[in-house]
Formats: sequence, C-alpha cells, structure tokens
Amino acid sequence: MPRATLGAARARRKRRLRAATKGYFLSRSKQTRTMIPAVLRAGMSAYRDRRRKKREFRSLWVIRITAACRARGVSYSRFMAGLRNASIALNRKMLSELAVADEAAFDKIVALATA
Repeated sequence: MPRATLGAARARRKRRLRAATKGYFLSRSKQTRTMIPAVLRAGMSAYRDRRRKKREFRSLWVIRITAACRARGVSYSRFMAGLRNASIALNRKMLSELAVADEAAFDKIVALATA
C-alpha cells in the first residue's frame, strides 16, 4: 500500500503561512523555512505589545498631567492627592485630555484640588 502524502493539508498550511507573511521583507514572505519563525515572532511581539501599549499610554497621560500641573505651580502627587481628598473622580486619560485641550477647565480642577 502506497504511503499517503500531505498534499492538500500541506498546501493549505503553506497558503495560510503565505497570507500571514504578506508584506514581510525578502525571504520572510517567500520561503517557508523563514516564514515560520517570522510568523511566530510576530505573534509573540503582537501579544506582548498589546499589553505594553496600555502601560505606555498611562505613562504618557501621567507625563502630560505632570507638565500641566508644574506650569500651575503644583506637583503631580499633590494634585492627585488633592483630587482624591476633594472626591473628584476623573481618570488620568480624561485629565490629560483636559490639560491639552481645555486649559480653563484644567485650571478650575487644579484650583479645586489645591483648595
């Protein structure tokens, strides 16, 4: 009895790989041997960076709030403590948006937090 080959399954696997590596540089999009590690590494990087993105955005918001607070003569930590004491529940994302887009509103919030 002849040995069965992986004809259709292998073709399907390669087709899937080729689709995943579309746009990759040189042999990473052409040769199966270099496609496989490229796809695996891309997947690992994507997984890791989906989590890292959240950290980076929070850090960006904190930097923006810090800069806006310093311009108004108050430190970030005192400002955040003042917000907590004044029972103002605004997250860092909204605070940074206010600091960038609506300075008058941010001035009022700083006044409430320092009072």
